[in-house]
Amino acid sequence: MTTLRLRPEDPADIGLVRRVLAAAFARPDVATPPEVGLVDELRGTAAWLPELAMVAEYGGEVVGYALLTRVRVRPERGADAPALAFGPVAVAPHRQRVGHGTAVVQAALDAATELGERLIVVLGDPAFYRRFGFGPAGELGLTSPWAGLGEPWQALVLPPSTSEEGPPPRGEVLFPAPWSRV
Repeated sequence: MTTLRLRPEDPADIGLVRRVLAAAFARPDVATPPEVGLVDELRGTAAWLPELAMVAEYGGEVVGYALLTRVRVRPERGADAPALAFGPVAVAPHRQRVGHGTAVVQAALDAATELGERLIVVLGDPAFYRRFGFGPAGELGLTSPWAGLGEPWQALVLPPSTSEEGPPPRGEVLFPAPWSRV
């Protein structure tokens, strides 16, 4: 019986991850989907957290990917606070709708929780992300260039790592430069 293996991306996976992203986000009007370039560019920034770049491997083949990278939340007053952005999340077309996407997203969320992260934002399908506890980011006082898109702009508050930890940050979510090109 073949099982799904979930693990952080290894440098040897880079080409395989590109292939999964290209297949999952393929469009007839572009040779290479922008999500491929986004991940390549994020790898070279301070936003890159290697332990939060998760792959799903099935039968020795990389079939899924979920990426969390560092963003900052700028409140009206005070210092910026760290948060994470989800995306892209992709599953090879021939392995979609069998639970690999759910599994790789959950693995990334579990890893972020273990690291003591507190807040994750995503621009994605509310029906998919709701099952993980995501809800409207605006209700948490979070804005971004994508906030005007409505329901797809979502956030998830992870459990605090200590009982003294205050509420999650509120304010404008600042994305690293590569996000502006997607």
